[in-house]
Amino acid sequence: MSSNEQISVAQLSRLIGRPDAPVIIDVRIDEDIAADPVFLPTATRRDYRTVAAWAPAYAEQQRVIVVCHQGLKLSEGVAAWLRQVGVPAESLEGGHLAWREAGGLVISPEHLPPPGPSGGSVWVTRARPKIDRIACPWLIRRFVDRKAVFLFVAATEVEAVAERFGATPFDVENVFWSHRGPRCTFDVMIEAFGLASPALDRLARIVRAADTATLEAEPQAAGLLAASLGLSRMFKHDLDQLEAGMLLYDAFYRWCRDASEETHNWPSARPASEPHR
Repeated sequence: MSSNEQISVAQLSRLIGRPDAPVIIDVRIDEDIAADPVFLPTATRRDYRTVAAWAPAYAEQQRVIVVCHQGLKLSEGVAAWLRQVGVPAESLEGGHLAWREAGGLVISPEHLPPPGPSGGSVWVTRARPKIDRIACPWLIRRFVDRKAVFLFVAATEVEAVAERFGATPFDVENVFWSHRGPRCTFDVMIEAFGLASPALDRLARIVRAADTATLEAEPQAAGLLAASLGLSRMFKHDLDQLEAGMLLYDAFYRWCRDASEETHNWPSARPASEPHR
């Protein structure tokens, strides 16, 4: 019998990728992870045996979802422990197995950089971002590592900053996270992290068209380019532009996921006899 402190796979899948998505904690044991070494998007792995030590770190979170192999004793116990220290926590019904059986989105951690001093991965790229250098941070924070840190520096200093500060360079030449043929860095990240899905794939096509001056390939690309260039003129500081750009990509992602079939027209239909006011 399921607990009233559980969330279903369908319910959680609708929250993934949103700016208000819950924190996800994976408490599977080593054997289960070895058998299926992928994680729910943005999930952090924790040891259920030491929950008393790390539970207070989640005191400020609005919502936490705990995932174990089958959604039984480990996630139930950890979620209950979190709740007793004031953290609003639920367990995932059916656990990791149910998520996988339903075809839920997962990430492969193979290429994820190690956490930096702040607890999140550290990335570095060229200053004054436009398309790819906003799209990639959005993808990372929404689906890979919500604590990720992004450094924007002079183009000539990206390599040196990466070396001195332990950062991972992206969207520059001669690095792993960069353009490959007609594909842009956003495409490469989706593939490398195993994040392929209809909504993200559609967004990737729009990003690619806007980033590579092939606007005719996707009708929405011109709008993304215009909005991105507008943001680049509005903000002096790159991090402020990134923060504004996150909302832009949130909107494009939700359109790709939920609203691409919706149309809009004006004026709205009215009875023929109804006078104009």
